[in-house]
Amino acid sequence: MSEDDVVQFCLSLPGVQEDYKWGGVRVFSVAGNKMFALINLSRADLAFKVDHDLFLGYVDRPGIRPAPYLARAHWVSMELPYPMGREELCDLLQRSHQLVVRRLPKRLQVGLLL
Repeated sequence: MSEDDVVQFCLSLPGVQEDYKWGGVRVFSVAGNKMFALINLSRADLAFKVDHDLFLGYVDRPGIRPAPYLARAHWVSMELPYPMGREELCDLLQRSHQLVVRRLPKRLQVGLLL
């Protein structure tokens, strides 16, 4: 899966907005400012949130590491070429989106839950 494929998939999820922050980081968020995925443009790193009980299992896999500054919130990071198939990566990005949506107030979750 290429970086463009990841961008297109993230933008296809409900309520997603794209922004550029911190001097070259592409940020995908919901509800204005709740991030669920990041792409560092200078290094083509992809970072996203995973379930807290699966975090250690993912960072034990080759090519996946704790995301700098976000590991305490159970974010993982990986470089191109991504060390997993398209289907698994899409499932994880969708799960990241849903983890963030479920923490929003109920009134903001309407239309964002899958």
